[in-house]
Amino acid sequence: MKKIYISMFVLSGLLFAGCADDFLDVSPTESIPVDPALVNSDEGATGFVTAIYNQFLGWEMSSFGWNAVSSIITDDADKGSDPGDAGGDKDIIDALTYNASTPSFESTWNANYAGINRCNQALEMFPKLDKVTPELKTRLTGEAKFMRAFMYFTLVKGYGGVPIVDHLSGVPISDADKQMQLTRKSVAEVYTFIEKDLADAIEALPEKGAYVGNDKKRVSKGSAYALLAKVNLYQKNWQKVIDNCDKVTGYSLVSDYSLQYKKEGEFGDESIFEIDGVGTTATPGFGIGNYTVSQAPRGAGGWGWGFNTPTKGLADAYEPGDVRRAATIIFRGSFLYDGREVPSTVANAMYNYKAYSSSFYNVEFTDTNLRYLRYAEVILMKAEALNELGQTSEAIPLVNQIRKRAGLGDTPFTSQSDIRKAIYKERRLEFAFEHDRWFDLVRTGQAQSAMAADGKTFIVGKHELWPVPTTFLREAGGLSQQNPGGY
Repeated sequence: MKKIYISMFVLSGLLFAGCADDFLDVSPTESIPVDPALVNSDEGATGFVTAIYNQFLGWEMSSFGWNAVSSIITDDADKGSDPGDAGGDKDIIDALTYNASTPSFESTWNANYAGINRCNQALEMFPKLDKVTPELKTRLTGEAKFMRAFMYFTLVKGYGGVPIVDHLSGVPISDADKQMQLTRKSVAEVYTFIEKDLADAIEALPEKGAYVGNDKKRVSKGSAYALLAKVNLYQKNWQKVIDNCDKVTGYSLVSDYSLQYKKEGEFGDESIFEIDGVGTTATPGFGIGNYTVSQAPRGAGGWGWGFNTPTKGLADAYEPGDVRRAATIIFRGSFLYDGREVPSTVANAMYNYKAYSSSFYNVEFTDTNLRYLRYAEVILMKAEALNELGQTSEAIPLVNQIRKRAGLGDTPFTSQSDIRKAIYKERRLEFAFEHDRWFDLVRTGQAQSAMAADGKTFIVGKHELWPVPTTFLREAGGLSQQNPGGY
């Protein structure tokens, strides 16, 4: 069993302040290998949680496979690249012909459970530390619980019910812990677990304004309220969405939409949860592995692999004058904001601008950040909830805030049904290539029609959930079953 779980939950190695090589990645079946004395300081404990953030820098967590299952799969993106380069499985994901053995679904599953394991290690370690400032220990516990909730939210959105692994297991593994690791819980149970972690995080985390220096990159109370509002959104608990959105304070829309995706716009006033891409040629192993180069223009005059390219449907969805179009899509034959030319000879007509790095466009590890929660989403979540509760007149000004920043006039619509469609469209254009489109299509019931418009066949009763990896089901040995739909 030990070898099985190591293969399922093994983590990539990394170094961090206070522990360096003393920190070893382990499976949930193993006792935590770090002597508490090695992290029993403010610096060491902080580094322990930094290791959780750094899980998002992994290739499997945030790069090639993740782009496939959250973006290429949608009507916003095509596989891209050259016709003969499938990218392993990107062609079948683009065509919705994947199955339970498709690697990108397995890598996404494994990467998130690897991150959850890091959270569990930290949460088990902290009570043993007596030389860490109590206030810091409380805050770090909140950060770990926020991240664990975020990872479970990714899993439940994608796969439905999943095992809730909430602690490290001993060796040999007990029957109870084997059941914990291999038995899928219901969707409702997973959401309850997420909500409990976020409630704990809210109690433990400071407001954004309390952070100084480099700590401004860490999650705050507002981050937890925003994620909780999003969890409420997916469960259609509309009043809770409104209540929690109202508690997200200290943030505002930035005036220049495109600035958020440049180095000078990182962790700005709009940023609620953002992963710091710190890749450099001098410190290989840091930064999001191949995130930029895998999506950069390909072919003659290009500098990347050319995957995850915007569709014509996305490009045509923007209204004239919408500044988000130029900030989201790199067009063949254009010049980028830093003066770099995209020659007319590159392979694809369009590429993902939000993945671009002006400094590290052709190295293994990018310095591009991942934006997972922005204040714009809080505004649109509240607008959606108000509209669904029949308070359409209160929702409209919120929609117009987003449109105004995009360089557009007020929405011409006034009815509840039309505003619902307007909100869905604003979400698509506002968060294009920020890994929400697939989940939005599924939760709002738009997936079948949207996929059909993109030339894809979405099978109702099957494609709402990703396939649970065959490798996991084989290990489960009957304790868990596959999602419906014939995977």
